[in-house]
Amino acid sequence: MDRPTENPAAGTPEWVDDVLLAGPANDICLRLPEPVERGTLRRLVGDAQTRLAAAGLRPGGAAALRLPPSLAYVVNLLATWRTGAQAVLLDHRLTDHEVDRALERLTPQVVVAPVRSGGGALRIFVDVTEGVTPYADRPAVSGHAVIQLSSGSTGPSKVIGRTADDLVAEVHRYTRIDGVALPGERIILLPSMVHVLGLVGGLLYGLHAGVELVPPERLSGDAVLAAIAADDSPATVLGVPFHIGLLASTRPTGPLPQFKRMTTGGELVPAAVARAFTDRYGVPLGNMYGMTEVGVIGTDLYGRHRPSIAPAPGIEVREVDGELRVSCPASPYVGLSDPTRWADGWLHTRDAGTVDPDTGLVTVRGRLDSQVSVGGLKVDLTEVETTVAGLPGVAAAVVVWDNGITAYVQPDGPLSEEVLDKLLAERLAGYKRPRTLHLLDQLPRTTTGKLVRSVDALRAAAT
Repeated sequence: MDRPTENPAAGTPEWVDDVLLAGPANDICLRLPEPVERGTLRRLVGDAQTRLAAAGLRPGGAAALRLPPSLAYVVNLLATWRTGAQAVLLDHRLTDHEVDRALERLTPQVVVAPVRSGGGALRIFVDVTEGVTPYADRPAVSGHAVIQLSSGSTGPSKVIGRTADDLVAEVHRYTRIDGVALPGERIILLPSMVHVLGLVGGLLYGLHAGVELVPPERLSGDAVLAAIAADDSPATVLGVPFHIGLLASTRPTGPLPQFKRMTTGGELVPAAVARAFTDRYGVPLGNMYGMTEVGVIGTDLYGRHRPSIAPAPGIEVREVDGELRVSCPASPYVGLSDPTRWADGWLHTRDAGTVDPDTGLVTVRGRLDSQVSVGGLKVDLTEVETTVAGLPGVAAAVVVWDNGITAYVQPDGPLSEEVLDKLLAERLAGYKRPRTLHLLDQLPRTTTGKLVRSVDALRAAAT
């Protein structure tokens, strides 16, 4: 069998040492809460490389990482890249069914998953002992350094790839954004490092810039405030709108002079929540706009232009027929050539928005498609609907956003909400599953037979 060879498109392995791991050995790069020095991290990455190679990972291959946020995740991610291999990032909350589908599509050489974990469900970082399992003796499906899955508009997840050059360019882009955490400061890291904000805006930028990454011990407002107060150096909290609300409802027990800024990605923070946060803490509430496909697109880290953002250095944004498009030299999609998503160097965001011709400020007006955000995690309602409609005993289904993911289902024979929920739990991660299920004898349809998607009409049909 032919052995995979290193694909130059993924970048040479030296970029990990040059961009991410360089620096004095005694610099603290992570605090979990025990400090992890840069020299220790380099040693752990080298050890992990040996284990991955023993299991069958080679340059030009791929390793699937099915790990929760943990030191094990960081170490195996960097070790994969340092090997000259591709890292396939699988959210640890995905079901076995979803993971199996991804592995069948991406055929990694090895899979890294926990054999033991502890610390509780509310831990930001988990204590993990990982195991490495051989999977397929094939080269990576593309020359990208990282593969991420994003909810697709036609059912299956989109496969998104980014090269090492692209990641390095984004890391350097962060260094040119006014208001990011500076060397010697701290990032209180709340978003998952499987997704782009936590991965690049947190982990990779922090390693490169010499910014200490501090995940709070638990996902609570008090734990976040304790992490800020634990050191005298300035701290930027990086999170999503859910975390803004969490802090806005938490009363600090004393002054927090270290608290420099909070920066949020994902959807726009509701105005009332933003006011409650700034009234309570008196620090800038910054906003970032980005996508898995290209990373950070624009920022407003001082909160001066809310709800608008300024394009990030090196990023061009334009509005065409009400849709925002972002400069993107090559298609980020693996196995997909859809001109409605990328064409001629431009990514179609499917976000509605405008670009001010005088200032260049970008205002995002909302989604043009069915994608929503649940606790900062992107969910495509079409993917959920396709899964519901494909279940045994279901004749038709409509999934909408109605203060949460809501499914209206027309059974094909006997079917209970309990059985339906159990079937969905086997196929969809918890954050994707409908919060409310309605079983209807007949779903409303138009005169031409199309399913009606009006929330009001569906509510009326369910009463």
